[in-house]
Amino acid sequence: MQRSNYRSALVVVTTIFFMWGFITCLNDILIPHLKAVFSLNYTQTMLIQFTFFGAYFIMSLPMGKVLARIGYKNAISLGLLIAAVGAVMFYPAARAPSYPLFLTALFVLASGVTMLQVAANPYVSLLGPEGSASSRLNLAQAFNSLGTTLAPYFGGMLILGAAVLGASELAEMSSADRMAYKFQQAQSVQLPYLLLAAVLAILAVVIYLWKLPNFKDQARDDSPTEKVTAAQALRHPHVLFGVIGIFAYVGAEVSIGSFLINYISLPDIGNMSESDAASYVAYYWGGAMIGRFIGSALMQKIRPSLLLGLFAIVAALLTVTTMLASGHTAMWSIVAIGLFNSIMFPTIFTLGIAKLGPLTSKASSLLIMAIVGGAILPVAQGAIADTVGIHHAFVLPLICYLFIAFYGFRGSRVIDPHPSVRDAHAASS
Repeated sequence: MQRSNYRSALVVVTTIFFMWGFITCLNDILIPHLKAVFSLNYTQTMLIQFTFFGAYFIMSLPMGKVLARIGYKNAISLGLLIAAVGAVMFYPAARAPSYPLFLTALFVLASGVTMLQVAANPYVSLLGPEGSASSRLNLAQAFNSLGTTLAPYFGGMLILGAAVLGASELAEMSSADRMAYKFQQAQSVQLPYLLLAAVLAILAVVIYLWKLPNFKDQARDDSPTEKVTAAQALRHPHVLFGVIGIFAYVGAEVSIGSFLINYISLPDIGNMSESDAASYVAYYWGGAMIGRFIGSALMQKIRPSLLLGLFAIVAALLTVTTMLASGHTAMWSIVAIGLFNSIMFPTIFTLGIAKLGPLTSKASSLLIMAIVGGAILPVAQGAIADTVGIHHAFVLPLICYLFIAFYGFRGSRVIDPHPSVRDAHAASS
């Protein structure tokens, strides 16, 4: 009976993975759109990702405390509701139109997604044996990638569908016409985000009413013997390196995704419109979806840490290729990285919380906080792109993939914990 209940819970929670993947990937469509509407440079535009992923860093520990109070299932429902409020806030931001209001709406939306990340990732790991947690989380994350695959088509059609005027064309317009044009362009995000808000609100109610395991006791961040701390979790090298690994992975993945449309539309790369380039963003995220299904199967035969290291090496080689090439070789090399990004987040996450007992919840919050890499590294890459061009700015993701390879091959090894932490683990079992 319990196993059947776990199966139904896993099916339901995969829907949540789909939704936050969809939400996150819509940022890749917002970036070129708002860049054109507000005449931003690359560094300014990357404030979209800085705001969105910065929310993970700011809100992870508070959301972790809420999770400890209300349990996993209720935390997922609350996260969906908060995200729905953020999506609704896009309506007044577009009516203004105001870039700071867009960023505020993004922060609220991302705060809800942070709660989903803090709750849903460890929730999946609890829905079965610990030994198959990486495989199970890769399977759930495959549906996250399905969301990121469909979002570019949806967003490209509804947000980037209208032709965007260039800087020279805008300069020839009167001030009133320019304002009217910006208002019209900004309004194109209203319908997609209102629809998104409605879906999120419905899901929040469904999850709240559905009889799913809540795991409230496992969500508590204290043990029978002592209050656990982040410092205790970070004493474990596989947790510390895992935090850095998540920072590097999310930073690399988001940086590449953020620049894809602008990069592929360049004359010496894909030589196409931004609307057409949006479909290649879908290929990038679609590769991640396919890779997660494949990775979930491969992990039945191959050690997850070894597979992680191999995938990171291939991603690094593809990054080098796109930096040294041009035309279709450069374009397909960067798109193909998505296939090898696939297993990285769920595998680093499950390796990072392995064998922690009562420290699991704290380590989970730290790993989710590390998603702030998606806020910091795209801005850094934007600054590099403004200085030396997009092509050579991909050196930043290259460094990230090399660290992830180290984590897979060596840094993820679980070392015997400090005696007091081991005792806490024993007391909880």
